[in-house]
Amino acid sequence: MSAGMLGKTGLCGVIGDPIEHTMSPAIHNAAFTRMGLDYVYVPFLVKKEGLGKAIDGMRALNIRGLNVTIPHKVAVIPLLDELDPLAEKIGAVNTITNDGGVLKGTNTDAGGFLQTLLERGIEPEGKKVVILGAGGAARAVSFILAERGAHLVILNRRLERAKELAGRLSATLNKGVKALELVADNLAQVLGEADILVNTTSVGMNPNINETPVPSSLLKPGLVVVDIVYKPIRTRLLREAEAVGAKTVDGVDMFVWQGALAFEIWTGARAPVELMRAEVVRQLKSHEK
Repeated sequence: MSAGMLGKTGLCGVIGDPIEHTMSPAIHNAAFTRMGLDYVYVPFLVKKEGLGKAIDGMRALNIRGLNVTIPHKVAVIPLLDELDPLAEKIGAVNTITNDGGVLKGTNTDAGGFLQTLLERGIEPEGKKVVILGAGGAARAVSFILAERGAHLVILNRRLERAKELAGRLSATLNKGVKALELVADNLAQVLGEADILVNTTSVGMNPNINETPVPSSLLKPGLVVVDIVYKPIRTRLLREAEAVGAKTVDGVDMFVWQGALAFEIWTGARAPVELMRAEVVRQLKSHEK
């Protein structure tokens, strides 16, 4: 009889709405198998109004870990027992760990994003960074970059959300962060002197693969362009950036690293990052056919 039959299987999963397109089960289950761990990872569709019951269920069923995706990354915080310091600063949680009924929230989006840059020899300290968007992912990305010593400008279609995030960053980290409305004139102004551009919006994501948040005329050689969208792997923004000689970073690695960091928190084992990356690329390519 396998350990799974004896009630020892560690259960992990992801909660969100929508959830059917998530690739998290594929990468985590591949990693559990590779490492010989008796764990399983499943997706749970959780509507906004069901979030409280889902978290109660996590305790009742002794679920070891949950990833949290749209739209729950902020709303889940009051339902948890503890937050790690970075998640508290960011004000968004994407990973919950259940230690004997104590639920702790962390944010591996932030570390995953930084790891992705450092792995490519991109050091954000002292750089001028333009961030598009002001949602949960933008919070994680902007906090880790500001903490690392980057100079930030946040652009969002709804200016008040950009201002709210910039204000939170300025107050928490005691450094000035600019907020602007995401329109062509402002983009042209800030990209002229930017070192790094990060798209945290969903513009360009499948099925809207012909959309881009930045006109190609504003892209330039020497700019580092990061798109956290990973469906498709090469968004229009990245293709156009590459065409003008900019350095590009796709969303696959941030997705893989945030998953790998969660895997390590839950299991205590080193994540097989290359396997997880290969699994994401394999899945994405099979969907693109």
